[in-house]
Amino acid sequence: MEQQWWKEAVVYQIYPRSFKDSNGDGIGDIQGIISKLDYLKLLGIDVIWLSPVYDSPNDDNGYDIRNYTEIMQEFGSMEDIDELIAEAHRKGIKIVMDLVVNHTSDEHEWFLESKSSKDNPKRDFYIWREGNGDEAPNNWESMFRGSAWEYNEPTEDYYLHLFSKKQPDLNWENPALRQEVYKMMTWWAEKGIDGFRMDVINFISKHPDLPDGEKSHGKEFGNGAPFFMNGPKIHDYLQEMNKEVLSRYDLMTVGEMPGVDVEEARKYTDSSRNEVNMVFQFEHMGVGDGVEEGKWSNNAWELNELKEILSRWQNGLETTGWNSLYWNNHDQPRVVSRFGNDGQYRVESAKMLATLLHMMKGTPYIYQGEELGMTNSEFTSVHDFNDIESINSYYDLKNRAKWDEEKIMNALKARSRDNARTPVQWDQTEHAGFTTGNPWLEVNPNYNDINAEKCLADKNSVFYYYQKLIQLRKTYPIIVHGKYELIFKEHPQLFAYERHYEGKKLVVLCSFSPEKIDFDYPSLDKADGKELLISNYSQENQPEALRPYEARVYLI
Repeated sequence: MEQQWWKEAVVYQIYPRSFKDSNGDGIGDIQGIISKLDYLKLLGIDVIWLSPVYDSPNDDNGYDIRNYTEIMQEFGSMEDIDELIAEAHRKGIKIVMDLVVNHTSDEHEWFLESKSSKDNPKRDFYIWREGNGDEAPNNWESMFRGSAWEYNEPTEDYYLHLFSKKQPDLNWENPALRQEVYKMMTWWAEKGIDGFRMDVINFISKHPDLPDGEKSHGKEFGNGAPFFMNGPKIHDYLQEMNKEVLSRYDLMTVGEMPGVDVEEARKYTDSSRNEVNMVFQFEHMGVGDGVEEGKWSNNAWELNELKEILSRWQNGLETTGWNSLYWNNHDQPRVVSRFGNDGQYRVESAKMLATLLHMMKGTPYIYQGEELGMTNSEFTSVHDFNDIESINSYYDLKNRAKWDEEKIMNALKARSRDNARTPVQWDQTEHAGFTTGNPWLEVNPNYNDINAEKCLADKNSVFYYYQKLIQLRKTYPIIVHGKYELIFKEHPQLFAYERHYEGKKLVVLCSFSPEKIDFDYPSLDKADGKELLISNYSQENQPEALRPYEARVYLI
């Protein structure tokens, strides 16, 4: 087994806007992060993944970058970043930056030049096409709804934007553009960062013909995904990036890759191919999605489907490549609300879900507040949302799909990205101790019951359970390297698996039921010298049946 520091690490994602505000303007900032480094050190994490802090007009909360080597004023200065890197390193914590190079802001100097005239030297830094009369060059739909093309009056043609119209897509076919990206990455690596999380990196290679996408269910626009996800030159570009930048430093790399399957992920993460260390896949996040309206359909989901997906990824990358393990990030609703029970069994199910994930093979990611068992918020109106995707989808579902208000709000409350973006709940003071000002997004009203101060004062809290999971990972090599094997495959409420390594066996039992579960597992009953490593209930007098949302991990 190839030893790599990022295989043994636990990563903590910080969404700076919502983490901790140090100056009372209602927006989280870099000094706020620095003030909480001891908290993260106590938790035991090894790496901070920092969502974008670059200069940005903030159309998509920092994922629309105006300048890659300047810091957004609301977050602080480059001196603050230097201090964060130095302080984190002093405490043994590495820093991974977000790399957003599928697109820039339309206010980036490259785009201002590109759109100014057809003979500008930066013209081919972006993707331009002539229209068809008054129509866009093709029928692709933006990820944020509406056309993926925007007309530019000065040059009388269109630019591609797979996201907001303020996020024009870069043209990776242009070698000069690629060299500018590599120069910028090198600049950050020289500054001392420890890796890159690469935003929608498998979108950077488009099919050269940009053909129309298939339409479905009476939609106005077509699905262009087959022509920009995992495109024809994606592996060439990543191998070139690795050669030019990544191979020259000891960096951790994770590619966010919607639409990636196991076969393709093997290619991306096979160490012999020199591309990236691991990928973020989204299959398990798609359970309950509908054919017509995707995640907004928010259908019932089956545990066996979740088991099948996660097991396929565990087995598929067993010998080639590496998994990233996550439940939450800035784009997903809170896991205890999505897959657990955020009412009566919030604490138990939060711990159970953590157990299930952290005992798998791969690098675990914790999203801010997950270690507190934070839940989805209580949005009551479209005006409560800040997220551009949620707001656009509200009006699309209302006007096109003719959904009524209650149905739309139920969908948004369940799956909106803003569920992850409400400020971290630090204590019981006003605004949960996040800010002394007015928060940019309302704090979840349950902060009096769920906050870090309460968790740190309770030895049985979700926080200390995460701390123990991290400590176990650093103590037992089987958790990092063991082979995965699903057991109780057909059980509708029990997710159980084994890990095998050097003659040892780990048995992981996780109940997804609010009732007790009787199960028969003779090999566990007869095991000599079995040790209960962790459980989310009292470890004394373990009954044979699993209690509601119980998790147990045995070492044999």
